[in-house]
Amino acid sequence: MAMPPTPPIPADLDWQKATDDESAPEYIEVAFGDDDHVYLRTNIEPDNVVVTTRTKWDAFVLGVKAGEFDHFVGL
Repeated sequence: MAMPPTPPIPADLDWQKATDDESAPEYIEVAFGDDDHVYLRTNIEPDNVVVTTRTKWDAFVLGVKAGEFDHFVGL
């Protein structure tokens, strides 16, 4: 099954740091588009943007809150 094409990245996204640690050398940034897409990137490679849907993002967040990814801690 072919992957759908990546939508164009809107220029006016409001990127939010996914950490409150001001001294973090590397972190993820998240932006929510008006087009029902969620955009993710790192501050190290801001031109490398991953795009997902709001539905998939919400499912991921629910999984994090439920502890489904806790086994990755410390890897």
